[in-house]
Amino acid sequence: MKQRLLDDVSTASPQRHGGDSRSAVLLPALTLVSHPLASRVGERFVMESLPRGREVALSRNEPLFTRVDEVVGRPLADPFVSRRALRFLPRLDGGIRLEGEADGTQVVAGGVPGVGWDFRPEALSAGVTLELAGRVVVLLHLVALEEERSADTLGMVGQSTALGRLRTRVRQVADLDVPVLIRGETGSGKELIARALHQRGNRSKGPFVSVNLGTLSRELAAAELFGAQRGAYTGASQSREGFFRAAHGGTLFLDEVGEAPAEVQVALLRVLETGEMYPVGAHTPVVTDVRLVAATDAPLEDLIEQGRFRAPLLHRLSGYSIHLPPLRERREDISLLFHHFARLELEGLGEGWRLEPQDPYAEPWLPAALASRLLRHDWPGNVRQLRNVARQLVISGRGQPRLQVDAALEAELGPTSPGDEDGEPVLVTRRKPSEVTERELLDALRECSWDLKGTAEKLGITRASLYNLVDRSPHLRTVKDLSAEDITRSFKACGGDLDAMVRQLEVSRRALQRRVRELGLEPPTS
Repeated sequence: MKQRLLDDVSTASPQRHGGDSRSAVLLPALTLVSHPLASRVGERFVMESLPRGREVALSRNEPLFTRVDEVVGRPLADPFVSRRALRFLPRLDGGIRLEGEADGTQVVAGGVPGVGWDFRPEALSAGVTLELAGRVVVLLHLVALEEERSADTLGMVGQSTALGRLRTRVRQVADLDVPVLIRGETGSGKELIARALHQRGNRSKGPFVSVNLGTLSRELAAAELFGAQRGAYTGASQSREGFFRAAHGGTLFLDEVGEAPAEVQVALLRVLETGEMYPVGAHTPVVTDVRLVAATDAPLEDLIEQGRFRAPLLHRLSGYSIHLPPLRERREDISLLFHHFARLELEGLGEGWRLEPQDPYAEPWLPAALASRLLRHDWPGNVRQLRNVARQLVISGRGQPRLQVDAALEAELGPTSPGDEDGEPVLVTRRKPSEVTERELLDALRECSWDLKGTAEKLGITRASLYNLVDRSPHLRTVKDLSAEDITRSFKACGGDLDAMVRQLEVSRRALQRRVRELGLEPPTS
């Protein structure tokens, strides 16, 4: 059967990513995100042979992981990782099967321990953490075959495909004197992109002025930006230069441009169209020589529909648009960023040596379970939040051999489970719900005594998918379909025996037990 599987996929093509005009080829890869030797974080092995039907082995001695700028690679070489190989096998649907051995390396995949897992293509796109022997963590994910591999990082830490595309877009527009609109979630690093545009542009020798429009007083925003003449408004005892003139010959970065008041939007539109502005109180325009870079995390199109933002201004600002991917879409960068921020904090504390261990038997300073947890977190605050977490962990761990999560971070990082609110893993699945037949569903429910968690595990689908299958089935019912009379009648007929009621009514035991309590039914006393 195994050989037939390999034969079936031997001519399969690598996945392609349609989000790029070049339709980049995506290949499965393993990236080191945690290792007892912290300097190895970021090393990668691309499994180019897997889409061609050849299995890939992972053990203490193979394969060789390399850095972006290296040719010679190194094996994992951790003495606690077994020499017995884990085996990655291609699946017909483009996913991957991972097989281990009970007496080999202990593996936790996506937060789920075991000896065998099936990862569907969507799981690979999201990235799956593999904890090996409780010490080493690798991320199983997809990388672009043609991805950016330049040594010039533009000051951005990371090597993900998404970040490579971002660097390419910055280089494409940096030396052009066109306005740029940077869009991305809060904390994703928009000012870093603006500075990269400035430093690699033709105005790099001029000033870079950064302004957060969300922090300016609405009454004084125009004067702050365009300047003001003495006496132009109450309290204007002297002339004000304004940010535009301060940035003359350089770059003006306007963050949170969606917060600009209406009168400022009109003035900005004039500057972009004519290169002229009127300081507050002035009657003669002033010529300005500024490259404008704006940024926002607001849905400007929605603001336009609400009458809060001018459509022509959006069109002028977005002479070229750059989208910053959120951190959760570039998970392979999380560990590199964490170690970067941690090193800065450790050096400030005089403990930079913690990231330079030499003993291969030493316990990792960043525990494997914590490294996996960092990668699985959604990071709503993006890079800014990650830096704060790194600082919190480093300071809390002063003088300790390993990092530990305190109560405050427990609340911030959320539950340790990799799955949904029921603790069910969402990255590791075996089947599509559509593959489950009506007969198979009913048989599994009866075999598991209508325990939905056990049934979902038996069928190899998530519990949420099982709920949907039950709801859509014309031959199955749930407790909510039963009347109070139905439940009461069954309760009496079964003498209050809940298991007997489950077999008679064929509904979820947990839901039935809850409904029995709500109805105030009590089992008969002997």
